[in-house]
Amino acid sequence: MNEVDVGFQIPLSVQEILEACPKFTVASTWQELYELATRDAVNGVHEVAYEVPGRGRVLEANVCRVKNGIAANYVEPYMRRRDPDCMVIADDLPTDKPRFEDQYGESFEPLRGETFAWLKTQELALFPFIAGVPGMGMDALVVAPANAGFFALGLALLQGIMDEKALSPDFDPKAVIFVAPPFRHTHFKGKQMVVHNRRPGRHELFSYNLYPGPSAKKGIYGVLLALGEREHWLTAHCATVQVITPYANKLCIMHEGASGGGKSEILEQVHRQKDGALLLGTNVLSGERRTLVLPHNCELRAVTDDMALCHPSLGKNDGRLALIDAEQGWFVRVNHITRYGTDPNLEKMTIHPSEPMLFLNIDAHPGSTALIWEHIEDEPGKPCPNPRVVIPRKAVPGVYQGAVSVDIRSFGVRCPPNTSENPTYGIVGMFHLLPPALAWLWRLVAPRGHANPSIVATEGMTSEGVGSYWPFATGRMVDQANLLLDQIVATPRMKYILCPNQHVGAWETGFMPQWIAREYLARRGGARFAPEQVTPSRCPLLGFAMKSVVVEGQTIPGIMLQVEKQPEVGNETYDAGAKQLTDFFHDELRQFLQDDINPLGRKIIECCLAGGSVEDYVALLPIQVLEEDD
Repeated sequence: MNEVDVGFQIPLSVQEILEACPKFTVASTWQELYELATRDAVNGVHEVAYEVPGRGRVLEANVCRVKNGIAANYVEPYMRRRDPDCMVIADDLPTDKPRFEDQYGESFEPLRGETFAWLKTQELALFPFIAGVPGMGMDALVVAPANAGFFALGLALLQGIMDEKALSPDFDPKAVIFVAPPFRHTHFKGKQMVVHNRRPGRHELFSYNLYPGPSAKKGIYGVLLALGEREHWLTAHCATVQVITPYANKLCIMHEGASGGGKSEILEQVHRQKDGALLLGTNVLSGERRTLVLPHNCELRAVTDDMALCHPSLGKNDGRLALIDAEQGWFVRVNHITRYGTDPNLEKMTIHPSEPMLFLNIDAHPGSTALIWEHIEDEPGKPCPNPRVVIPRKAVPGVYQGAVSVDIRSFGVRCPPNTSENPTYGIVGMFHLLPPALAWLWRLVAPRGHANPSIVATEGMTSEGVGSYWPFATGRMVDQANLLLDQIVATPRMKYILCPNQHVGAWETGFMPQWIAREYLARRGGARFAPEQVTPSRCPLLGFAMKSVVVEGQTIPGIMLQVEKQPEVGNETYDAGAKQLTDFFHDELRQFLQDDINPLGRKIIECCLAGGSVEDYVALLPIQVLEEDD
């Protein structure tokens, strides 16, 4: 029996920390962490601060209890969204990510020891959880300073928490998160670094910051990706929704994409104007508005918000992809909720929650009600672009329980406005049909796209990488690319679409394209189209464009389906944007031409580099999208 008995097995490193620390608490419920989050509040505000050598007391965040949960606000604007370059790898296993030793000129072992030494001086909070789904995930443990109770609460809401009294003695954490915020100042020049250390039989994750995105959220994602890489399965970066039409037909849509690509939004009801109409778009030059009348919304049953386990044991072997939610809570961005009434369902859920929630970057005060449209400001007059709320999955009305089989895999990309005065890659119509080969390429490239609100700013068009989950993966890009292609080949009944958000050519649209696509495809029972209903896109990377779309008897304007038809764009401007997109794909795809790339994958990439047509992609990987019958 361990000298420190917590009721389950713990690694020797954790045992030594607990033996030396002044006090520790093993939490069994989120309520215990909720109490801890504001335990030392003064005038209702708990200051999360640490003594940093050479700097003195450094305040990281202010935390207060509100009527609907806990509100936490970071002092530094930089800490209010994820730094996409925050991961380093401490071990010597295969990886394409920066290694700690290469980046900092020394082994990680001394810093690992310093981290453990610091934790031994702190009052600690720890709790066990399952990373992923019982039977398909990994036993895990978090070890954090007790004064960062809000961070531990966020992790527990996102990943779950196990009652240590009910745990089997065989519970053996194979993943451990160590939280040590001061080290970002002493060792990383203030950056929000996360270090993965894949030791034999144990995945250590060191979170040197208190923003949940890189660690409590994406850090655990990295743990699952590493497990799936060893066992040959994937955790997809997606939101999934079961759509039930007014006629009781059901369709399951899985929406993937880089941060800001519309994953959470696919779970939202379509936003309506005051008169109930849908605003298709507003012309950025003329100010003209186009609307659509949709009498009834489809019913939405949320399945996943961001992480989906695509485990082989879930499959029904019917040619579709089966998945299940990998999380117990959802990290929902609410920057688009700017006033009361924007999204009544989400507003009601967060104002009157069935259980308390965690609000980040929301302007709330002790005892008030945190309102998701009240965003804190990064500077006077500049709202934080990444306000968030952690919503427990069980608090979402109508949430789908269990595994689903997917009918349509959608991919979202943020597009800038595109006009003849300023040609851009904003050439994507309201939605496009993608052959499976092109669907794979979009998931390799995964553009972050225009004005990404979720991460620290980057200039121009950048790539999130394989599956759009690459920033969280610890291994090699080519291995993940092969796993993605194997998954696509193994699910031949899947249909693939591409949806823009923010702009369609010269029209500002927000997330309306994917909402319209969802409502339309659900009503028509899927994405099977006869050849005469579609046409190869002018840019082959966009697959097939729709010739016409009629929703509830109303025709979507052709200029919203084929952007080159917009007078503000035209063929010449469209082609300039297509070249931007094509050059970007070429630059990103060449790195995958390694010796161990799947031979079919090599052919697909070479087809793209050679300027292949839509028909060329279809020939490489046959599809059922254009067949009238399965």
